[in-house]
Amino acid sequence: MSSGLFTWKLHGDGKTLKPGEVVEPDERLSWPRTAGIGAQHVIAMFGATFLVPILTGFDPSTTLFFTAMSTALFLLINKNKLPSYLGSSFGFIAPIAAVASAHKGIAVASFGIMVTGLLLALVGVLVHFAGAKWIDKIMPPVVNGAIVAIIGFNLAPSVWTNFKKAPDTAVVTLVAVLLIGVLFRGLVGRLNILLGVLVGYAYACIRGQVDFKAVEGAAWVGLPQFHLPQVDFSILAMFIPVVLVLVAENVGHVKSVAQMTGRDYDNQIGTALMADGIGTAIAGFGGGSGTTTYGENIGVMASTKVYSTAAYWCAAAFALILSLCPKFGAVINTIPAGVLGGVTTLLYGMIGMIGVRIWVDNHVNFDKPVNVMTAAVTMIIGIADFTFAVSGVQFNGIAIGTIVVLVMYHGLKAIGKATGTIAKDDPDVL
Repeated sequence: MSSGLFTWKLHGDGKTLKPGEVVEPDERLSWPRTAGIGAQHVIAMFGATFLVPILTGFDPSTTLFFTAMSTALFLLINKNKLPSYLGSSFGFIAPIAAVASAHKGIAVASFGIMVTGLLLALVGVLVHFAGAKWIDKIMPPVVNGAIVAIIGFNLAPSVWTNFKKAPDTAVVTLVAVLLIGVLFRGLVGRLNILLGVLVGYAYACIRGQVDFKAVEGAAWVGLPQFHLPQVDFSILAMFIPVVLVLVAENVGHVKSVAQMTGRDYDNQIGTALMADGIGTAIAGFGGGSGTTTYGENIGVMASTKVYSTAAYWCAAAFALILSLCPKFGAVINTIPAGVLGGVTTLLYGMIGMIGVRIWVDNHVNFDKPVNVMTAAVTMIIGIADFTFAVSGVQFNGIAIGTIVVLVMYHGLKAIGKATGTIAKDDPDVL
């Protein structure tokens, strides 16, 4: 293979794949087939990516534009070795909602996103030069799982707010998402969120719940709506915990790709974090939502066995083209509250359950008092959304829960070891 960054070796004849055959990251199929796989990646990520701006008040076209930019940046920084698509992170929904409830405006939220990205990039630099083991020391699975869980469960009240605006539409949407997920195999089953939203949207149209006025006035071609961030340090406490979530997501996804491809990507963890951090910072600077590597696209790779990074360049190109169509963004903005209430009943719950899964996958021992007490207190703080302000700095349930879980776990463990109630060699992992 040529040493050029944008040169991929043609896999076989570029047209056929035998059962069990794999297209490696540095290989590709014929360009029409590669573009087809890229389109699948766009469809797979779209269900989740377009929901974030709808739920937070950001412009869908701008968000899509920066997912394309972030994906291209990620592929470049990782030298086309690590196949991933960067879509909108759900980790930002709760802090953006908190900023909105404080009537601070979307530009202030953009500042929080930008700073989160810069901090994530800094973590990436540290991991690149010092390794990733220190992350496991600071955030063992019981801590990591609790933080991820409250990011999802903290959003439960907003689900009910949307749900009760049109309960019939919400139920139709939720039932459609659930049934598609179990009735169909392969890509269709994986697209249950996107397809379920389409079913709910169609029902909402029939019920007269969709307003198309903005669509009629939108242009077919045009740039997204960019805006600069507004500096407000008082909201950073609500955004900083998202750094920990993005670290967990990226590390988990890099390991998943390594397991699928059979390649060792440990040396790419730092650059993956740096790339996502820089992409998120740029998105925050320009008015887009923060990004993260997407599990949905890892699912496409698992089903197609095509790991080619060329397919992700095609996906980024398709996303960029869609972002330059204001009418397309206007259509997305017409999705009514009932549809959002239905789909987020599942979606936000699934985010929370990812945290629970971290506990299960890592065999966290809840017979140990430190583990169960730490998790219990953190979950209540996050779900009840404890809030307070210190010198104008706002702390919501996620920020307080993150501080509490870190202080409680390490503090109680240190006290236990000092008094002898916890063995000196007690592992941090379990």
